[in-house]
Amino acid sequence: MKRPGAQVVLALALWLQATHAETPTVARTGAAPEGYVRRLEAALLLQTLNADLLSHDTATLTLERWCDVHHLSSPARITAERVRTAEQSPTETQRQHLRVTPTDQVHYRRVRLRCGTSVLSEADNWYVPARLTPEMNRLLETTDTPFGVVVKSLHFQRRTLSSEVLWQFLPSGWETEPASTTDGASALCFPAQVLQHRALLTLPDGTPFSEVVETYTSNVLAIARLGPAPPC
Repeated sequence: MKRPGAQVVLALALWLQATHAETPTVARTGAAPEGYVRRLEAALLLQTLNADLLSHDTATLTLERWCDVHHLSSPARITAERVRTAEQSPTETQRQHLRVTPTDQVHYRRVRLRCGTSVLSEADNWYVPARLTPEMNRLLETTDTPFGVVVKSLHFQRRTLSSEVLWQFLPSGWETEPASTTDGASALCFPAQVLQHRALLTLPDGTPFSEVVETYTSNVLAIARLGPAPPC
């Protein structure tokens, strides 16, 4: 079975392959302007990351591979920076997802995941401390260690609740219009946030112990092929 998003990735890859198979002159002056191609390349890159994230249980390790493959930092290592001033109580819906009562303790934790000096994502995590070991709770409360690393020994499973691309790469109707009319401004810019996942982490027996919201920044697209892109 294909991974989520694989059809989109394949379609964009085939389109770009056909475009770049043309002669350099045609590629520069034909029906696909440079800005249009760069936007589709950015879309393909983000959908590739999206599919990779959706097919693995730990976002931290997936981002570390992404950081390495795309040479975003050397050494390619993900570090977490805990935002200690943040505090958010779980919603009623989140308590239902976690299968806890109104009186059960649910802790909140926010971290920024960095590759080198670049923040790749911010993760908001609501977790049930009673379903973790004392050592796991100690690490979560006193260190900046990524959540997935702390609970790795639980052999947890991840169930995606939602996946949303936060950036519209091309105007509505781009697929039915000539590239030259949908190119818009030739300069490519990135918004601060480009992708968001919401997921539930469960024990092997299906018991949920954490709900996480991961918001990915445009730094995940900061590869040499796309070149520099100012914020929108």
